[in-house]
Amino acid sequence: MEDLTRHAVITGATSGIGQAAAVALARQGWQVTVVGRDPGRLDATLGVVRQAAAGPAPAGLLADFADLSQVRELAAKLSGQRVDVLANNAGLVVGKRVTTVDGHELTIQTNHLAPFLLTTLLREQLAPGARIVNTASMAHTWGAVDPADLDRTRGRYSSWLAYGASKRANIMFAAEAARRWPELLSFSFHPGVVRTRFGTPIARLFYKIGPGLATPEQGADQLVWLATADPAQLQNGAYYVLRKVTAPHRQARDAQQAAALWEASEAAVR
Repeated sequence: MEDLTRHAVITGATSGIGQAAAVALARQGWQVTVVGRDPGRLDATLGVVRQAAAGPAPAGLLADFADLSQVRELAAKLSGQRVDVLANNAGLVVGKRVTTVDGHELTIQTNHLAPFLLTTLLREQLAPGARIVNTASMAHTWGAVDPADLDRTRGRYSSWLAYGASKRANIMFAAEAARRWPELLSFSFHPGVVRTRFGTPIARLFYKIGPGLATPEQGADQLVWLATADPAQLQNGAYYVLRKVTAPHRQARDAQQAAALWEASEAAVR
């Protein structure tokens, strides 16, 4: 008999939104594969998710998105497994320009190029109706994407503009995936300003003690909803805020720009 247990792969799952989403889906009986880059935090997360699981025990896989060879190894480890939801949730912001072993600016590689590569590598394992959910941000409004200069080599470097551009890329990627792969469902969302480990050292302090921050569970709400809601309630390719379709920055709504980003991303990860 075919195993009908739904399977979610969640990157950036060892803290914050990713961990909360993994717990919520495991509690609903999903098979959950959590992906992180730190062995200790991955083991701790597996323990938390295992306690909540109402179905299969969770699996854990290590991958550092600052190294595209590890993304390829991650995809190889998932080979042959059906994936019902791929949650591209891993992300970072850094205080200064860092170049990866692959020659790319660290923020755009971790937040966009690595999830782009993982998604395309897993494409054949995403059955019709499967969902791609990208964790974006309202920060996308302040960072322009230049498909001809993804690594931001021109002009003065700004870590927060680089982060904003990577989040805009998440939205454009989701929209273009919906156009190129209409048999799948693809979304992006703003999770709110969430109490997490995220950010540069100064920003991390704010994300730890700042007033009015959402909990990780509140931040994960839309990810879980986009993963499980009736498809008839959802708009393929859309950007969501508070479970509502929301118009992103005009560049993120430009299909030609999104197509150019896709082509540039394919070239960057070859």
